[in-house]
Amino acid sequence: MSVQTMSAAVAREQYTAHLSAAGLDAPWLTPGPLIRPKASAMQARLWRWRDIEPLVRRSPEFMAPGRGAALPPLSPASIERAQAILADTRKAMGGDKLAAVKTLVASGRTRRVRGDNLVPIEFEINIELPDKYVRKDEVPAEESEPTSTGFVGSEIVQFPVAPAGRGGRGPVPAAAAPGRGPAPAPTPEQLEAQRAARLTTAKQEFARLVLGLFASSLDTYPMTFGYAAQAAAPQGTADVLDVRGAGNFAVRLFIASDTKLPIMITWQAPPTAVIVTTPGQPAPATIAPGAVVVQGPAAPPANASPEARDQYAAAVAELRQRSQATPVEYRVYYADYRDVNGVKLPFRLRRAIGVDTTEETTFDRFRINTAIDPRKFAVPK
Repeated sequence: MSVQTMSAAVAREQYTAHLSAAGLDAPWLTPGPLIRPKASAMQARLWRWRDIEPLVRRSPEFMAPGRGAALPPLSPASIERAQAILADTRKAMGGDKLAAVKTLVASGRTRRVRGDNLVPIEFEINIELPDKYVRKDEVPAEESEPTSTGFVGSEIVQFPVAPAGRGGRGPVPAAAAPGRGPAPAPTPEQLEAQRAARLTTAKQEFARLVLGLFASSLDTYPMTFGYAAQAAAPQGTADVLDVRGAGNFAVRLFIASDTKLPIMITWQAPPTAVIVTTPGQPAPATIAPGAVVVQGPAAPPANASPEARDQYAAAVAELRQRSQATPVEYRVYYADYRDVNGVKLPFRLRRAIGVDTTEETTFDRFRINTAIDPRKFAVPK
């Protein structure tokens, strides 16, 4: 399922038109392979970095959820089979008691990988169904104020408030780059597109969490489930369900065949970073989880002409763009299910990108159907 606002669709069409006029393309925006056959093996063109730099810098905006190609629909038979599996899962997780959950408060600790270190984070999660979710993080080892992220209905919750022009609420003042005129302020349409993308991202993050808590669709973020296959997992065999939602949300949910409990979800997303090396240059000793290393062309000599330097910069930019459009696998593992007032909830989560663990979360306590202070869901003004 792919849901896009009209302004987002128009912006995407305008962006691809500008790319086409510049002799570039955005293969991640349409179905099919990223590298397509061309009429000839070589198509000569001279790109000037100063001309295409604005287009390249806008590309991450169109890699946001909901900007890519639409996903194929799930078949009615797969949907029906998935519903039967999910019914058994929800029964195993508490049945009527699970269905009666209206609020959930969870607290615990997360250890997040940062370079060669594990950063401890203390958190509190507040959920009030159908459409309120906030996670508050504190880092005891750092002298920084707590951060909160989430949503209330169609409003983003974020503290500290995002800077204007980076998903914030107002235009950012134009900044002059060396040798260039001031950068144009974002239009109201661009600001709204950024806000909508951030809201979709927040709801998708919420969905990845609650698939292990409730194993169901959400009123605030409806999801469709379809049976995909049965697969071998470290815990035994698992039923694999395709899960779809707005904004090109697509994950695979693994449910243990014996316990009927969720084991993990997997999904594809762009790498966290693209590191471009020159021929003969060794790869960095430390690479962040989710980053990819690609070999680029040889750098031009110091006395190269401006045209040669522009061609090199354009070639590296296109390589970065294509590498960023090649997804890697992300995972969330659910484990250590325990009974909480008749509901089975996972007390441990682990996130990974490929084979690299990025964070480990341990829940100390869950409170079900407790009253939550409305101030927990305050929306920035």
